[in-house]
Amino acid sequence: MAVNTSPEAPLPVGEVSRLIGSWIDRLGAVWVEGQITQLSRRPGAGVVFLTLRDPSHDISVGVTCYRQVFDTVADVVGEGARVVVLAKPEWYAPRGQLSLRAAEIRPVGVGELLARLEQLKKSLAAEGLFAPERKKPLPFLPQLIGLVCGRASAAERDVLENARHRWPAVRFEVRNVPVQGVHAVPQVVQAVKELDAMDEVDVIVVARGGGSVEDLLPFSDEQLVRAVAQCRTPVVSAIGHEPDNPLLDHVADLRASTPTDAAKKVVPDVGEEAERVRMLRDRARRCVTGLVDREQRGLAHALARPSMEHPHRMVEERADQLDALLGRARRTLGHLLDRADSELTHTHARVVALSPAATLLRGYAVLQKADGHVVRDPGEVAPRETLWARVAEGEFTVRVEVQGSSVAGDTGDNGNL
Repeated sequence: MAVNTSPEAPLPVGEVSRLIGSWIDRLGAVWVEGQITQLSRRPGAGVVFLTLRDPSHDISVGVTCYRQVFDTVADVVGEGARVVVLAKPEWYAPRGQLSLRAAEIRPVGVGELLARLEQLKKSLAAEGLFAPERKKPLPFLPQLIGLVCGRASAAERDVLENARHRWPAVRFEVRNVPVQGVHAVPQVVQAVKELDAMDEVDVIVVARGGGSVEDLLPFSDEQLVRAVAQCRTPVVSAIGHEPDNPLLDHVADLRASTPTDAAKKVVPDVGEEAERVRMLRDRARRCVTGLVDREQRGLAHALARPSMEHPHRMVEERADQLDALLGRARRTLGHLLDRADSELTHTHARVVALSPAATLLRGYAVLQKADGHVVRDPGEVAPRETLWARVAEGEFTVRVEVQGSSVAGDTGDNGNL
């Protein structure tokens, strides 16, 4: 709707933005084609931001979509990809910015094929067909190699010539089949199954030269992928060139970047193997020679030791040391015994000299009362009290008499005087 304005009655910026937004909200969803020039996928964010650009007119517009919308094509869509977007125009009033809210994103042209292949790849990977633990090792020297390739193709020539150049005795069982077109898949599958059923075939090589994405589509067919996954014979994929990556590369036991590379990986080089054998033989000879030389030097060094040249010298030296120690021990023990005897003699003499018996032998006597108490003072005895007198040769009793200071003695009970 037209709005009447004038320099005296202008509209605020917010009102203008609101009016633009209300007009844009009435627009419906549209399909938009463009090239992705910027892509922002923040971890944990639920919204993905893109910038679509029209290369012909150098015009860009921002696009937002929910993560689940973008995740459906995330594996085949990136910066630089051309896409078709079903989106509804939106107006962000605070910034006055126009953007598109995408509800669906589709790759354009080859991208659609790649998207379908990517979905098939995820489905087969979820079944475990691409798991590393399913890969079978290739034999070191295959006696018979099965080769599936186009008739009179460069891939066949590269594999045969390079393999026979590396190992002239190698043999091939070749199956020529269409490698593109509507009949390629069933015939390639049949050839793989025939070679897998032959017990004498040690490894199978599926080879094809380069080509466009459409030309290599048969080697991403689900039927062929499942047939290779069921093979009991190791399978080598040699499709296209280094950038090409059909689904057969993921299910095969070994991927070769080119048919020539497949021949190098399947068949060992006779010259290289002969050189390796020579090097290993020389290395083994050097190791053995070095070991013998080292042991001989060790033996000579051991024989040169004094203990080996004069084996009895150690015993003789130990015998002399033992005699010396024995003599030293005897002298030391003799000195200790002599010192102990002298100390014992002196101690005995002191004990005898200090013994009470020695005092009695000199004529002294010990007086004791009936209770055994030794008399040390005349005042300790009473008149007519009987005492025991101990002398050197025995003991007898005495009786105290009051006759001045004299004491008269009687014969004891034991008969001693």
